[in-house]
Amino acid sequence: MTYGERATAVPGAVLWERTLGPTPEHKRILPDGCMDILWDGRRLSVAGPDSTARLYASRADAFYVALRFSGGLGPALLGVSADELRDQTAALEDLWPSVQTRALTDQVAADSAAALQAWVAKRAASYQMDAFGPRVLKMAMAGTSVAAMADRLGVSCRQLHRRCLPIFGYGPRHLARVLRMGRALEETRWSTPLAQVAADCGYADQAHLSREVRALAGMTPTGLLQELRRS
Repeated sequence: MTYGERATAVPGAVLWERTLGPTPEHKRILPDGCMDILWDGRRLSVAGPDSTARLYASRADAFYVALRFSGGLGPALLGVSADELRDQTAALEDLWPSVQTRALTDQVAADSAAALQAWVAKRAASYQMDAFGPRVLKMAMAGTSVAAMADRLGVSCRQLHRRCLPIFGYGPRHLARVLRMGRALEETRWSTPLAQVAADCGYADQAHLSREVRALAGMTPTGLLQELRRS
């Protein structure tokens, strides 16, 4: 299996490519607060934000090219609310008019990476991005409390939750949990002890880290790290 990703000309959009070997694969997809538009060589689909990990089955010799959107960019450019696709993947033809779907599918089939990059650049150029999503994302990544987020944005906690649903698929508290787990897993790449990772990432203790990983990834931290190293 090979995997690579690179930034596009549009902030918040990353192009990634993944090629599998001759054996079918079941991969654990961890939640990250993002949406993807994905080409699998046959059709385009949109993967909504995951609230917890899910297993994705890939056929042998599969090849994927996709755009990953963060900070609310996906719902804005794709024209679909994130909470409508939470924990699911839908064919693009079920979300867009057939003429639009067919036009983009034909372009992507001819040159997948170039077509997706051209599409996102064109869509972003004609869309005025709301700063609300990126601001929430930045604060969630920093571990800002929901009350502090709401205060800085000039809204109530209830309004903040309601506005986050179509952007991220879930509220700011769950988004912060997902992003914190991502930071913790990234820190383990340096072989940092789990107790230190827990302290660095704002968990009460290692037991708290373990509970959160179990809740969001469905595995113990040790088991998840072993699985990630094999993938």
